[in-house]
Amino acid sequence: MDIDKNVTGEKAAAVENQEDTESFTKVKSKKTQKRKREQDGVDMETADSVACKRPQFPPISGDQLRGPDEMRKIAVPAHRYTPLKENWLKIFTPIVENLQLQVRFNLKTRNVEIKTCKATQDISALTKASDFVKAFVLGFQVEDALALIRLDELFLESFDVTDVKPLKGDHLSRAIGRIAGKGGKTKFTIENVTKTRIVLADTKVHILGSFQNIKMARTAICNLILGSPPSKVYGNIRVVASRTAERF
Repeated sequence: MDIDKNVTGEKAAAVENQEDTESFTKVKSKKTQKRKREQDGVDMETADSVACKRPQFPPISGDQLRGPDEMRKIAVPAHRYTPLKENWLKIFTPIVENLQLQVRFNLKTRNVEIKTCKATQDISALTKASDFVKAFVLGFQVEDALALIRLDELFLESFDVTDVKPLKGDHLSRAIGRIAGKGGKTKFTIENVTKTRIVLADTKVHILGSFQNIKMARTAICNLILGSPPSKVYGNIRVVASRTAERF
């Protein structure tokens, strides 16, 4: 009798456990839910990419792209009037013939005015022309400034000697003298090694060249201003120049 009672008790317990398991719903783990969401997202992206095609627009004509006529004005300081007058034909010809722009020198405002016209085709022509005239006004030769029109990756950079180190009096004069060197020797050496053009105008330094070359020339000039001897600066420039030559 005791054995039968035990068997019936075990059966009742098993039935109760089965009912409990049926009453509780199985919860999915967070990892499986996340995976499912990611798969659904990928499926939706692929469906959207198939449904949406890349829009195709007709090419815009040059007249629509150009827009209204634009004008740039470049101020000319008094000490550059005579060189501008002497080299006017050399400045005028590439701007008008090559870039198809209109240019004039306004005697009242003392500005060089450059304007686009119907014949202008290149959008960047106005910027190139203004950079060309600006380079000449800063003191570069016309032949050097012409490179801004012919080549795309040339830039102008200007900074003051006192921006590097706040010098005054004879200390400032000596710093400018270190940059120039005896008879301009140091300046010419930096120009030749870095393939740039440098203009020293009082305390202003103007550099014309590519981005990498301007960086090298600027570093050398800053070292000279800070007091490094020219021989050490030459060595550093040549090492950097040889490395960049090896890269390219």
